[in-house]
Amino acid sequence: MKTYELQDIPQPNLLEEMFPYSLPPLIQFEGKIKEEIDGKIVEFDPNEVKTRDIHITDTTFRDGQQARPPYTKEQMVKLFEMLSRLGGPNGVIRQSEFFLYTKNDRETIDACRALNVKFPEITGWIRANKGDFRLVKEMGLKETGMLTSSSDYHIFHKQNQTRKQAMDQYVEVVEAAFEAGVRPRCHLEDVTRADLPGFVFPFVQKLERLSEQVPEHMKVKIRLCDTMGFGLSYPNAKEPRSIPKMIWRLRNECGIPSERLEWHGHNDFHKVHINGASAWIYGLNALNGTLFGFGERCGNPPLEGAIIEYVALKGSLNGVSLPVITELAEYYQKVIGTQLAPNYPFVGKDFNTTRAGIHAGGLRRFEQIYNIFDTTALLNRPPHVAITDKSGTDGIALWVNDFLGLKGDDRLTVMKVAKIQRWVMDQYEKGGRMSSITDQELEEQVKINLPEYYSKYRKN
Repeated sequence: MKTYELQDIPQPNLLEEMFPYSLPPLIQFEGKIKEEIDGKIVEFDPNEVKTRDIHITDTTFRDGQQARPPYTKEQMVKLFEMLSRLGGPNGVIRQSEFFLYTKNDRETIDACRALNVKFPEITGWIRANKGDFRLVKEMGLKETGMLTSSSDYHIFHKQNQTRKQAMDQYVEVVEAAFEAGVRPRCHLEDVTRADLPGFVFPFVQKLERLSEQVPEHMKVKIRLCDTMGFGLSYPNAKEPRSIPKMIWRLRNECGIPSERLEWHGHNDFHKVHINGASAWIYGLNALNGTLFGFGERCGNPPLEGAIIEYVALKGSLNGVSLPVITELAEYYQKVIGTQLAPNYPFVGKDFNTTRAGIHAGGLRRFEQIYNIFDTTALLNRPPHVAITDKSGTDGIALWVNDFLGLKGDDRLTVMKVAKIQRWVMDQYEKGGRMSSITDQELEEQVKINLPEYYSKYRKN
């Protein structure tokens, strides 16, 4: 047992190297992780993620449309433009995949191309069917994803094939892609429920042998699809569910480099974000996600969450424009008509809103106590207080000062807002109110109880 002595210090240690406030809290690692694979001790170095070209690929217009009403062409073009600004000029959001089957799909791709942005690159998605390459070639795409289901659940019970028949079909389509001059991206559907040494690894090694015959820009990419959300971030979990082990084998035993590996997850077990982040940390470069996590069933890795994770891992914005996240949320709610959960991280109406008086008191005294980072600067979302009978005088003072725009020594004390606080409590104690006080009601109380401040600071 180790004994720790109290260190009484004159100034607070706010751990600013980890919590800079001007950025999301930085993710830092100490040392390597050791794990046994096939009786051999191997090392995982999480700090390697700092130097690799990790990035995000988008499937909002493909998987993201399989769980919601379809977007209009105009909506997709606007979202694509915002994705480009969000990811920035360095391509943190590197690619975006589209369906190719309908006239609307193809016209949307043309309209997105007309924006003439470098990132994200437009890619396609097809079935493992040679006939579908006609669509890819007609659209002039350089890369397309193709469905190559990898578990026996799919091969035997959906496709009614043997493993050899499935592999032969997949290889034939990959070869057709090479002949068409299109880079194939094989989507290993249901890989976290597949026989890795019996099917997945032989298939991937076959793809790697084929890739040796083509230029670097044509080599096959591998997308690892955790179709049912069975993946686990724990290095010592049993295969095929262990994401770290799977990626280690693909890199070290199958010879697939990080830049040609991609993760695509689902949220059936509430693990979609941590699994995607773990895939980055344990050795692949591309994390596939959708705006606000919309995707089949419980959804995909939320793209805006991946953006925040990227900044936290890299320690810098690298051209990312975080306020676009707020723009996107407003567009979804005001134009598309999709309402996001009030407590949804980063964009929900209440994500940085407090109702507790003790929290409001902390915010009033030192904003960093109860705000996750500088949400005003990074997301254009100042911290907010929703007033109830639990808000206390501190909550009222914080709301009134923010409403009036008062800063520093000009801010009103709790004594100044005591009458407004009394009015609030009367609503609940005498009137039996069960809902929050609205901003309009509070504004009226400021007019009544603080008329000189209202006329001075809100007259315009």
